[in-house]
Amino acid sequence: MSGTSGSRAEIGVTGLAVMGRNLARNLARHGHSVAVHNRTEAKTKDLVEEFGNEGTFVPAYSAEEFVASLERPRRLVIMVKAGGPTDAVIDEFAPLLEPGDMIVDGGNAHFEDTRRREAALRDKGIHFVGTGISGGEEGALNGPSIMPGGSKESWEALGPLLTDIAAKVDGEPCCSHIGADGAGHFVKMVHNGIEYSDMQLIAEAYDLLRKGLGKSTDEIAEIFQGWNEGRLDSYLIEITVEVLRQRDAATGKPLVDVVEDQAEQKGTGRWTVQTALDLGIPVTGIAEAVFARSLSGSAALREKTAGVLPGPAASELTGDEAASFADDIEQALYASKIVAYAQGFNEIQAGAAEYDWDIDLGAVAKLWRGGCIIRARFLNRISDAYVQNPGLETLLTDDYFRDAVAAAQDAWRRVVATAARLGIPAPGFSSALAYYDGLRAQRLPAALVQGQRDFFGAHTYRRTDKAGSYHTLWSGDRSEVQTS
Repeated sequence: MSGTSGSRAEIGVTGLAVMGRNLARNLARHGHSVAVHNRTEAKTKDLVEEFGNEGTFVPAYSAEEFVASLERPRRLVIMVKAGGPTDAVIDEFAPLLEPGDMIVDGGNAHFEDTRRREAALRDKGIHFVGTGISGGEEGALNGPSIMPGGSKESWEALGPLLTDIAAKVDGEPCCSHIGADGAGHFVKMVHNGIEYSDMQLIAEAYDLLRKGLGKSTDEIAEIFQGWNEGRLDSYLIEITVEVLRQRDAATGKPLVDVVEDQAEQKGTGRWTVQTALDLGIPVTGIAEAVFARSLSGSAALREKTAGVLPGPAASELTGDEAASFADDIEQALYASKIVAYAQGFNEIQAGAAEYDWDIDLGAVAKLWRGGCIIRARFLNRISDAYVQNPGLETLLTDDYFRDAVAAAQDAWRRVVATAARLGIPAPGFSSALAYYDGLRAQRLPAALVQGQRDFFGAHTYRRTDKAGSYHTLWSGDRSEVQTS
């Protein structure tokens, strides 16, 4: 139902595209009175007319009316496109607010923008809460994973509403306070980066089954269905089965065979990689997933090279080697998935240290168990790992994950080697294995790189046997001098 004139709402949502509309409906369905506003009046009217029976909506048709309809402290949720549109909405509403009021940005904003906005509004006494919301339009309506940042004071006022509408797993809400200023959007960014990697690994598994074993889409769907009943149980595997089973109405072919093989992206995966580079954290699996999408989209380049560049003679496995290859792929997929999550959590650790955020990694894993795109059974294992050892440097040294990867590594290596032998690109599997081998190596060839850097740029190097930095006089007598 719609509120009467003069009604005060507990919370307001402005921006009533699919995500904003569904979030407002979710709040109303949980018994909260919701003020609704959109730049286009028709969207506000349509929401109230179509879904007014789901709860109490208070429609507003101007910024002033919208703000006036909210009880104090005002809780105003922005659900608009990231970047300039978000700044425009903030500029419109902030002058109408009072100290103690809150603006909640539920879009996919860059965390640095959130930090900037939070600092500017804090000076005016207004709380700005950058909030990651995952789960798409279905999650927004039925229970998303919610990652709010901002001040502790804002969490006290917002927390009960957000935890109420969040997804629940084992009775626990998939929502908790992440940390100050941009922490919520930072964690959501990394979530999306892991999502890129997870999707790429699944796509590579599909490609290996299709090209390496000659399986049909229906056969591959059955294989994935079996995997989803075990340790790989996850939302992404689940929807992969659905996509593979879908038939195109016009041609009768599998839908995946008539969809262009050019993957698009909205930028959060790139942000994850760019930020990791700034922090000095290797997120190689996420980076390869981003580059794989970029390569798929390089249509002109691929058109000129496909069928021109030579490849290996063999293109498909046969005999005994083929019999166990699907099981090997499952092992490689699980091990590579562990690496992707390990890299993502390392980036969160580094971000927390850089920006002075007190982020509970075990709690992050818990709130990703439901509602979000990367929800998966093994997130319980990740949560347990960080609960048992909050200072864990990498998931790969946790007992469970170390043993799981150790058990999978022979199959993982066979898959990577076979993919290379057959000419099937598997950058996700390959980079994950290289990262694992890099971590376990007693010594890396970086010593040679340091020697090269010192030779051409006098960048110096450190020694293993004594402290300080050193430079060799390469163009002179090649004696060594200590520089610090």
